[in-house]
Amino acid sequence: MAKIVCSICKQVHYDIPDGKCPKHPHQPDSYYDFSNSDDFLQAEVKRVGKEHEELGLEGLVDGLQAIVINTEPDNLKKAAQELLDYTGYKFDSAFEDEEFVTCILTLENSADILVRSRKSDDNPFREFNLNPKSKDLPNTRLETFIFATKDIHKYYNIQKNRKKKFIQEIPVITDNFSFFQSVPSEYTGVSVGIIQWHNNNKNYQTNGSKILDWNLQKPKNDYLKNIGFLDHTATRVRARDRDAAIIEFMELTNYHFDFAIYVKLFNSITNVARLSSKDFTMVFSSGIVPFKSLEESGPTEKYIHNYGTRTHHLAFVTENIEIVYNKLKEDGMKYLVDLLGSPDEGLKQTFTVGSTNTMLVNEYIHRYGDFTGFFTKENVTMLTKSTEKQ
Repeated sequence: MAKIVCSICKQVHYDIPDGKCPKHPHQPDSYYDFSNSDDFLQAEVKRVGKEHEELGLEGLVDGLQAIVINTEPDNLKKAAQELLDYTGYKFDSAFEDEEFVTCILTLENSADILVRSRKSDDNPFREFNLNPKSKDLPNTRLETFIFATKDIHKYYNIQKNRKKKFIQEIPVITDNFSFFQSVPSEYTGVSVGIIQWHNNNKNYQTNGSKILDWNLQKPKNDYLKNIGFLDHTATRVRARDRDAAIIEFMELTNYHFDFAIYVKLFNSITNVARLSSKDFTMVFSSGIVPFKSLEESGPTEKYIHNYGTRTHHLAFVTENIEIVYNKLKEDGMKYLVDLLGSPDEGLKQTFTVGSTNTMLVNEYIHRYGDFTGFFTKENVTMLTKSTEKQ
């Protein structure tokens, strides 16, 4: 059965006699065969880069400033405490405004983590949460990746002219920052936020915010000091949307598609997008072919069937990873897979079980000194297999 994907509307079409998108029949170059190879993506890297230079977007978006994890109101403190218990992050502050109750967790040289809950039922992300194994937590997901810019109005005007859609009609301006975010992606269920700090004052409080008298405690476990910065996250996307999700992210940021690892055994692709080798990395995991059934499809497409498209895990660079792995286990942490890899292979990794408060898995990863890669295929294969347990 013929399958084509339109590079304009990003829709998959089946059994099209002339091989053209019905919505764009007069643009013969608007489609490509749906085979999930890297050829189309590599061509798009060049196109997006050229377009960014012509529009003045190149270099306008900097690195990751924060991630926003929304939870059910009753789980907010538990979610924040869990991250304190199992990562190197520390409690910074908590506040509330008209829309949210927000807890700020920080770690030097790493993106901040904003754990929050809404004060109303108005949630643009809710539709992405109503899946067989996620519907009981209809407000819970990693919602937004926030990136910095030095000229938010320039960025906003350029993207509006490109017909990009945002939640806010115009950037929200506070004493501390200016901010807006894209609507949730139809491909990932995740939003990209853009922030410009005022007077180098990195403060997330909005005008009229009320400081909350929270005093969340960091456990006095020395081994937690080995758990470092947020290295990458991995977002699950459908096979048919793999290209569209990555292209959309490239168009909203200055990231570029770098490489992909194919695990045909489990019908899965791990796709890596980078700003530079020193910055936070965005990973997209998809199937090679679309979901067929729970019996036939691989772990990635099964996960999406059960939980929807969403960010699956947070990966933290970890020193003395063997000690951390064992100590966390002693403190009650459960894992999807044993510690994988070795110094000879260049890295070690593991996945925890998913949190009941955030629905996120923690990954702990250590790359040895002379390892120049990002992942190994062997580890990716075993980590992919481990998600069958979810």
